[in-house]
Amino acid sequence: MKIATFNVNGITARLPRLLEWLAESQPDIACLQELKTSDETFPEQALKDAGYGAIWHGQKGFNGVAVLARGAQPKEIRRGLPGDPDDTHSRYLEAQVGDFVVASIYLPNGNPQPGPKFDYKLAWFERLIQHVVGLHGLPGPVVLAGDYNVVPTDGVHDIYNAASWQKDALLQPETRAAYRRLLDQGWTDAIHHLHADKPMYTFWDFFRNRWPRNAGLRIDHLLLNEASAARLDSAGVDREVRGRDKPSDHAPAWVVLR
Repeated sequence: MKIATFNVNGITARLPRLLEWLAESQPDIACLQELKTSDETFPEQALKDAGYGAIWHGQKGFNGVAVLARGAQPKEIRRGLPGDPDDTHSRYLEAQVGDFVVASIYLPNGNPQPGPKFDYKLAWFERLIQHVVGLHGLPGPVVLAGDYNVVPTDGVHDIYNAASWQKDALLQPETRAAYRRLLDQGWTDAIHHLHADKPMYTFWDFFRNRWPRNAGLRIDHLLLNEASAARLDSAGVDREVRGRDKPSDHAPAWVVLR
């Protein structure tokens, strides 16, 4: 079972790249983020023609998450996180696909910090931590997949050079502490678990020539509960997708579970 996450940075503009990647990589489940489209304009038929059933939680112009399943129809469990009825951002979608529970997560960026956007990021993180503790204890496999907007450490396996990012919300001590508390529930960061000794970047900014320089960050993560971690076979990043024509600034990341 191959489960992937991909921040598409606008599903309408990146649809050719998304369909190309789905045909090549053939994930069984794909969690998408930053759709930047409304529910009404989500390209359901194009994905169906590609062999994927889909559920989505759209928002015009920004945010938006989806779960795709190859040859199957995902069953929606939850749309949005509990804990703030006034939060209108489309950032969380939880689904059942076969015996797997998956969540597509688009955690707030939080910039500029300090300020209200950073406060919202930390508050959203707290709501996520409180909600998923119940998912971790499920007897079946659970995968939390998405763009967490967290660079876990200053190590070269997580960021090319932390010096120029020290004021960014992705690297702040509060952000990293929240991510550690999430992991402390017992979740396994699959890519780090298998590739702790080498760079596995998932994001390269469009500015400052960062893609050609491989000046990347690891901010897209797949977290596994105990049942999923026991099945972990491999994990990786489809880095070459970032180098194609009119790409997202993210590359897909994935795990294969036995």
